[in-house]
Amino acid sequence: MARVLLGISVVFLMGCAQKDWIDRTLVTVDVTGTWHGTPGGPPVGNPNEFSLNLKQEGATVQGFLQQKGGVPSPPGPVGGPISGTVAGDLFRFNSTRGIAAGELTVHGDEMSGTVQIGGSRPLTLRRVDPSSSR
Repeated sequence: MARVLLGISVVFLMGCAQKDWIDRTLVTVDVTGTWHGTPGGPPVGNPNEFSLNLKQEGATVQGFLQQKGGVPSPPGPVGGPISGTVAGDLFRFNSTRGIAAGELTVHGDEMSGTVQIGGSRPLTLRRVDPSSSR
């Protein structure tokens, strides 16, 4: 009887461990498409417009970040290729040149969170062409 209880306990604990792994890797959103928005917070003035063009395959995201100048203008060009991941409804990315990073929560055709480019700033982006998502 003790062996049966031990076996059931082991199977139960293995099931619990797998659930955590599944929760961390589950992809519940698709970020494929073109996204536009402006960051909030400092620097003050006319904010810079951000554009992300993204293509998602599974949990992996590749794309291009473009920042159009505002007032004050960004220090040097900000843009280029990015790579990221999606886990649940959380999209994380880094620019391949190491000048930008972000962590955004996706809600349908809108995502919001923070972007780090010379400091952390809030950012909300909207998908401009919902038909570009899968």
